[in-house]
Amino acid sequence: MSRNLRRGALAATAIVFSIAALSACGAGNNAQTLGVRPDHAAVTVDDLKIQNALVITQPERGVKGPAAISATLFNNGRAPQVLESISLPGSSATVTLKSAKGAGPITVPANGSVVIGGAGNASAVIENGTEAARVGDAQQVVFKLSRTGDVGLEAFVVPADSYFKDFGPSIVPAPPAATPTASATATGGEHGGTPSGETNAPSGH
Repeated sequence: MSRNLRRGALAATAIVFSIAALSACGAGNNAQTLGVRPDHAAVTVDDLKIQNALVITQPERGVKGPAAISATLFNNGRAPQVLESISLPGSSATVTLKSAKGAGPITVPANGSVVIGGAGNASAVIENGTEAARVGDAQQVVFKLSRTGDVGLEAFVVPADSYFKDFGPSIVPAPPAATPTASATATGGEHGGTPSGETNAPSGH
């Protein structure tokens, strides 16, 4: 179940600055200490930490299309962990995972980290995104790891615009603008104009 959250622009800005810092700095334990520590969705269970969790929807409200989950996973353990699935309790949405290489599972290396979302990173796409959450809410998200098991938290729901557009889903194009019908654009007939598809060629005299 989602519950309405009222968050200001400063919190959203802090989240994306932290995401950008983590994406640029790469893996390793030191990555946890880099960047801003904002009021954002994060949780630690045993050796695993999930930070900067977001559900990113289409940029335009009401547009049906995929959404995406963005997060950074840290593994402070001595063995790698596989992200087996991500689920959204309370919805029928399904999440498709894809590693940065495009094949194989998303693996969080020992004493390392993985960024989900953004160019060149692993991805988690919510196929039926409009059923997952509404902008302004917090959505329960459960990450299932091979060693830690289920790790749940509430992720903010934001549109894929401004700071978050590079971490969001593929954008569904807006429907084409209405075009005039043939009857509206054609001239001629009883009004004496030129019928559609014909030209007034010079007679040559």
